[in-house]
Amino acid sequence: MSDANVSRNTNDGVEERSPLGRQPGTAIAIGGVEVLPGRKQRLELPIARLPTQTLLSLPVTVINGRYQGPCLWLSAAIHGDEINGVDIIRQVLTQVKPHRLHGRLIAVPIVNMFGFIEQSRYLPDRRDLNRSFPGSKRGSLAARLAHLFMSEVVAHCDYGIDLHTASFHRVNWPQVRGDFSNAKTYAVAKAFGAPIIIHSSMRDGSLRQAAANRGIPVLLYEAGEALRFDQDAIATGVTGILQVMSALQMYTSPMIHPPVEPIEVKETKWVRASRSGMLHPAVTLGQAIQKKQSLGFITDAFGDRTSKIDSPYQGIIIGHTNNPLVNQGDGIFHLAVTES
Repeated sequence: MSDANVSRNTNDGVEERSPLGRQPGTAIAIGGVEVLPGRKQRLELPIARLPTQTLLSLPVTVINGRYQGPCLWLSAAIHGDEINGVDIIRQVLTQVKPHRLHGRLIAVPIVNMFGFIEQSRYLPDRRDLNRSFPGSKRGSLAARLAHLFMSEVVAHCDYGIDLHTASFHRVNWPQVRGDFSNAKTYAVAKAFGAPIIIHSSMRDGSLRQAAANRGIPVLLYEAGEALRFDQDAIATGVTGILQVMSALQMYTSPMIHPPVEPIEVKETKWVRASRSGMLHPAVTLGQAIQKKQSLGFITDAFGDRTSKIDSPYQGIIIGHTNNPLVNQGDGIFHLAVTES
């Protein structure tokens, strides 16, 4: 009798199913450290020294499952001030048990350690790490860090999930972005369970583009704002990752919910301030709006002039500025366009 689809009760009371069977896992070596099947291990990959000669490292947690299966990476804080993903990964790591895992989970909760310490989006040289992939061993600090991540993390993986928030005093509704012309990417995007999924083209120098060039499907999860914990965004991210792991037959968890059908869109647009002043919004994240619907108004500081803001599109509010002080041309509302 085959042992595929066998179920049993584990010590933590969760029924375990093994659709992949019981093929034993194998060791994995990262940064010269071998992690055996059924083990969880924290690694430190040296990056560079500060001017004080303090060594900064890339923290990596490897969970090597007892059984064979796909390898998934989780990454956060590529932009150092985007911290929701750090807590998402922390919570996932507390739940995933090596003895029940089919495959491997490689988690890097803080990719841009320099920016994280400085509470900054960028590296010390003001470079954007997510425009520096695949990197170079002898390039800038950003290029070297990107190369280290590609060679020690991405090179081992079959799938990736990169966690982000909005930036510059903005906030994002939970959303998953990816290249949905790729069937594998589309399937895991739907499994994630975010309220909306957005087909998004690649950006030059991004981690997603560099991984795609190696044939690795990557999801980009955007939710919340920089330097703030958003508990709803974090909860959606944790559940989404576990649901992707379930869809890949890597893991079962009591947090996995019945799949929901996300809204799917292919185009997003920014509504920009027609004048400078103080913004008074009339809509909220996730709200469906009609074309020509009022989004709010902009006033000056003296009450002499008011400018209405009407939506040029039918869509859903997926992001907006949190700073009421706006300049002419600033992006103030981000819309997922739903009209044909």
